[in-house]
Amino acid sequence: TCIRDYIHVTDLIEAHWLLLNHLRKGGDSTTLNCAYGQGYSVRQVIDTVKSVSGVDFRVDESPRRAGDPDSVTATGEKVRSLLGWRPQHDDLTEIVTHAYEWERYLATRNS
Repeated sequence: TCIRDYIHVTDLIEAHWLLLNHLRKGGDSTTLNCAYGQGYSVRQVIDTVKSVSGVDFRVDESPRRAGDPDSVTATGEKVRSLLGWRPQHDDLTEIVTHAYEWERYLATRNS
């Protein structure tokens, strides 16, 4: 399955905050990849969600879409050197656990 570089939402927020402060101080606008440099397959993500949730849900697999690259990851070197950004949550199980817990919280809050 395709490999992608997933990111924890709080790491992305931190990168945005650092960039905003960089711009406020007169820094140049630039394009940055906020990445861990570590890719996970869609299958790994599904297996992790199953493990974290304790639910063995059915997965319908489809062939890869035309033009979809096998792997997309980035080093994040530019954001690290320019802003000093360092990810705090680069473990897939931790990322999925936090997302799952947040969704459970929202479900109980809104019911």
